[in-house]
Amino acid sequence: MKRLSLFAACLLLFLSCQERHSLTRPALETKVEIIEKPVFHKSHEITKKDAPFSDVVQVGEMYFLSGQIGLNQKNRTLVPGGITAETTQTLENIKEVLAQHDMDMSNVVKALVILDDIKDFKAFNEVYSSYFPQKPARTTFAVEALALGAKIEIEVIAVKN
Repeated sequence: MKRLSLFAACLLLFLSCQERHSLTRPALETKVEIIEKPVFHKSHEITKKDAPFSDVVQVGEMYFLSGQIGLNQKNRTLVPGGITAETTQTLENIKEVLAQHDMDMSNVVKALVILDDIKDFKAFNEVYSSYFPQKPARTTFAVEALALGAKIEIEVIAVKN
């Protein structure tokens, strides 16, 4: 619920900025497109009723990607190997979603990183920095637990140039 609220707040802020700027320039037609694909977990499909979120929301040239965790896309289970392996898989999953929209990691302008243990920050950061030499804006914090027992979750905002 908090994630939806944060996302909704960001989206409303963006749209209000568009509205405010429309007074000084020609109006932009901003189209919001919800991009969904089936969500799978442990060999069975979860209905969108059970997973009430969108995979990607496109607003103009901005793409808001839902959080990704270190799921192996073949068997839909968390990769073994701890924070380093999960961070790598999470970022590879993000790369795949971006590629589906003709983008890559250089299109990312903001990342939100959630760790289940702040002590993993250094190990996570070593992997993360190899994927983002352009250093997008980022927020990182730790929580008590993540879905499916994941050690990390990352969501990003990307802009298509």
